[in-house]
Amino acid sequence: MNTAAEFERGSRKEFRIHVLPTKRFKTFAISLYAGVPLQEDTVTKVALTPFVLRRGTESYPETTQFREQLEHLYGAGFGFDVYKRGDYQIVQFRMDTINDSFVGGDEQLLDRSFAFLGEVLTRPAQEDGHFRTSYVQAERETVRKKLESVVNDKMRYAAERSIEEMCKNEPYRLHPLGERKDLPGIDPDTLTASYQEWLQQASMDLYVVGDTTLEEVENLVQRYFNVDRASAADYQTQKAVRGDKEVETVVERLNVNQGKLNMGLRTSITYGDPQYAAALMYNGILGGYPHSKLFVNVREKESLAYYASSRYDGHKGIATIQSGIEIPNYVKAVTIIKQQLDEMKNGTISDLEMSQTKAMIRNLLKEMQDSAFEMIAYDFNRQLSGKERTAEELLAQVEQISKENVREAAEQFRLDTIYFLRDEKEE
Repeated sequence: MNTAAEFERGSRKEFRIHVLPTKRFKTFAISLYAGVPLQEDTVTKVALTPFVLRRGTESYPETTQFREQLEHLYGAGFGFDVYKRGDYQIVQFRMDTINDSFVGGDEQLLDRSFAFLGEVLTRPAQEDGHFRTSYVQAERETVRKKLESVVNDKMRYAAERSIEEMCKNEPYRLHPLGERKDLPGIDPDTLTASYQEWLQQASMDLYVVGDTTLEEVENLVQRYFNVDRASAADYQTQKAVRGDKEVETVVERLNVNQGKLNMGLRTSITYGDPQYAAALMYNGILGGYPHSKLFVNVREKESLAYYASSRYDGHKGIATIQSGIEIPNYVKAVTIIKQQLDEMKNGTISDLEMSQTKAMIRNLLKEMQDSAFEMIAYDFNRQLSGKERTAEELLAQVEQISKENVREAAEQFRLDTIYFLRDEKEE
C-alpha cells in the first residue's frame, strides 16, 4: 500500500503544496481545495464562483475555446465540486492529465495543465473590470436549478431539512450551494469582489499525484498562479458539541406519498479523536452497509422501510439516519430504530457484524490506494483535522477494535433530533 505519509510538503504564494511522486499512474492527478468557514453572508457567492470560473479565462474567454483547450491537452479532465466538511465550505477543482511519456514528442502536459488551472483560478474572463454579466446570469440559474432539484428530490430534501433543524444555530445548517433567496441579489460586481476576497483568504491545498517532484510543482505554482496572497488561513478544528438536550421532534407536511424519517445524533468523537476507528465501526454496524442493523431489522425483517441507512461526518461529530417509510408506520419505525441504537449501547453486536464491517472498511481503504484522487481525498482529511494518520494506521486500528470498543463509542452517540416528512392529510 502506498501511504499518505509519502506526500512531500511545500508551499508557494501561501498555497500548501502536497506532491506524491509516483510512476504507478499513467496520468497526473491534480486537485486544488479552497476552504472557507461556512457563513450565511458568503455561502451563496462562494458556491457560485467556480460555476462562473469554468465558463472562460483571459486567454479563452468563450466557453467553447475553454473546452477546446482541454481537448488540446489530450482530452484532460477538468471539474469541480462544492461541499461542506464540518463547518467549512470547500470548493475543489480537479484535473486529470495524461503523463507526457505516453504521448510522445516534447509535450509538457503538467506544465500546460498548470498554466490552464492557474488561469482558471486567477485570471477569469472579465468585462469592465468584473465577471462577464452573461456568465453570472447563466450560472446563477444553474445554481438555482441545482438547489431546486434538492427540494424536488424528497430523500435529499429530508436529509437537508433534518440537518437544518438539528443545527439551526450553527453554520453546519447551511447548504454548501447556498440559498436560493440570495441569488437574485448577486450581480457581476458583488460576485467579483467576493471572488477576490475568497482568492485571498481561502485555505488553499494543492495536490499532485504522478511522475513529478515537489520542486517542479512549486515552480509551476510560482509561474502560473497569478495572485499574491498575504497569508494562508489554517483550518481550525472545532470541538464537537454533544449536548444533553431533550430529543426534538419536527414534523413537516408536504405533498408526498412516502414518509421520510430522518434522525440526527451528536457525538464527541471526531476525525482526530483516538476513538475515531471505533466510531467508523459503530456507523458501519448501525447503518453504513447492506449487512447493517438498520438495513436488516428495519427494512428486511419488519418490511418497514424502503431504505434505511446511516452516515457519519467525522469532521462535525454528527451521525444521521435516513429511512423511507409508509406514513402510518411512523411510530413503529421510530421504535425499532431506537431499539437498534439501544442494542449498540448494550453491546448487542454479533461476531458476523464485526467481521463483515471490518471487511467493508478494509476493502474501502485498500481500494483507495488504486485511485490517485481517493488518496488525495484521504490526505486532505489530515489537513482539515490536523490529525496525522495514514491509511495503514487507520486500518490497523480498525482491525484491533473489539465489541467493547464499539459499545463504548456507542455511548458517545446521543439522539438529538427526529425529523419526519409526511403528507398534508389531517389524521
